[in-house]
Amino acid sequence: MQVLQVQLEIRPDPAEVGRARRWARSRLAGAGIQDDGPLAETLVLLVSELVTNAVVHTGHPAVLRLSLPGVPAEVTTVRVEVADASTRAPVPRCVGDEATSGRGLALVDGLADRWGWSPEGTGKRIWCELDRRTTPVDAARTATPAECEGCEGLAREEPADGEPSYEGLAYETV
Repeated sequence: MQVLQVQLEIRPDPAEVGRARRWARSRLAGAGIQDDGPLAETLVLLVSELVTNAVVHTGHPAVLRLSLPGVPAEVTTVRVEVADASTRAPVPRCVGDEATSGRGLALVDGLADRWGWSPEGTGKRIWCELDRRTTPVDAARTATPAECEGCEGLAREEPADGEPSYEGLAYETV
């Protein structure tokens, strides 16, 4: 399968997040991914979250890369990567209902089919992948305590299986 890889250099400026979203939309449209479709909306949100994390948490330039399918197929994978200059590992956080930030990696975890990170040079690369399907797949997931930091003050529910979940931490793709 042919894969098209494109990249955009990001300055350490919050205004770059909007530029990255517009750039991603135009590249997705060029790859035949419908601009107003759910796949494009999800991918643009993933771009927004990963670029925001790089801009806000590193204070250094970053590079956004998209790996797009060159030929439409029943199932193909779109990959979003952001390389930044920080060596700090990304850690999903659990935040209270009133918090105005801190949900980015939880969104990435809930929306992407896969995500991860790896050290790269003097920094790291954070990536996520979304499988493009001809029929949508609904997914729902609840963060577990081991996946979060700062969850101590949140209300807990104890389901029948004994595995704790945290109220207010569920996220769902629609």
